[in-house]
Amino acid sequence: MTLRQAQDGAPEPRINVMKPWLGQEEIDAVAAAISSGWVAQGPRVAAFEDAFAEAMQAEHAVATSNCTTALHLALLVAGIGPGADVVVPSFSFIATANAPTYVGANPVFADVDATTGNVTADTIRLALTPKTRAVIVVDQGGVPVDLDPIRSLCDPLGIVVIEDAACGAGSSYRGRPVGSGAELAAWSFHPRKLLTTGEGGMLTTSRPDWAARARRLREHAMSVSAADRQASLLAPAEEYLEVGFNFRMTDVQAAIGLVQLGRLPAIVARRRELVARYIALLDGVPGLRPVRDPSWGTSNFQSFWLEVQGDFPLDRDGVMVALAEAGISARRGIMAAHRQPAYADRQLAWLPITERLTDATLILPVYHEMTEREQDRVVTALLRAAEQPKQAVVA
Repeated sequence: MTLRQAQDGAPEPRINVMKPWLGQEEIDAVAAAISSGWVAQGPRVAAFEDAFAEAMQAEHAVATSNCTTALHLALLVAGIGPGADVVVPSFSFIATANAPTYVGANPVFADVDATTGNVTADTIRLALTPKTRAVIVVDQGGVPVDLDPIRSLCDPLGIVVIEDAACGAGSSYRGRPVGSGAELAAWSFHPRKLLTTGEGGMLTTSRPDWAARARRLREHAMSVSAADRQASLLAPAEEYLEVGFNFRMTDVQAAIGLVQLGRLPAIVARRRELVARYIALLDGVPGLRPVRDPSWGTSNFQSFWLEVQGDFPLDRDGVMVALAEAGISARRGIMAAHRQPAYADRQLAWLPITERLTDATLILPVYHEMTEREQDRVVTALLRAAEQPKQAVVA
């Protein structure tokens, strides 16, 4: 595998960290949805739910407005509320911690594995309390969490395990799609994700009663769905069985999602090809550790991150500056939610691996239509950074 040298001359276009793969098929699908006159939650949402459930080997799928609302519903249908503790990774987007807070529960932060960035049975065990009623695990950046040992720990204790698979569509765990082994899983279709509907999410579950309640709750807890009312010439009177929410997906979004779901295998294959090339070109560079597939599954590499270790001449922020000077937009690694002001008053355990990874990782550009020339620019900038004088350590 060779690395082509960047040519001198005019500045080259900026390389973004992520671009969704959207085309004429999505445009046509949206146009058809609009032409149908049904743009709110309707038949395309139902079709997307069925197709997504089949693709992810889930029993039931409930479309939502985003992944955060899917997590919120997951906790509600599992009976999690005030007084409960919910173990979550701090090494995740803050929505993972926010969802328990929405239902009045207390998020308890767990540390993560240094290699994958995911919680493990061991890190969860250290965070369990007598009030723990649920655990939220994350397929961070698309790297599949090792779910079986976590279920073996939690199931006998009556602790429900919810999989935050926001980044996980297209990743696999022990030969099956991630999320298929969880009683509840939440998914994101944000533009940073491989499969996008602009905004949008999905809740999948193995239990029909949880799916039925989630469907009601996402639609103000009405006893009759909007689709059923629309289909009736004389609409039946509805009742509001409990306090619900407006967490619905639109048919316009679902139309995009159906096309995107068909693209997913090609998107995953291309990202894995690009990541394999990154790893080959950066192999042997001291101080740069790329995330890789774990032994129990394959990643879709929704985020391809590097850990900048102590023997690299620049720290993480220095590497990001070097990339930016070359016209390349990278991103800092996954946040540590426990450091945010919103959770500054929480009683916290020591989370050394979370803090190390948060401070030392960055996400490199990977997107379906990325060219070898663009990837070579990224690698060239990293190799040049590796040749910089070693930064002085400030005491």
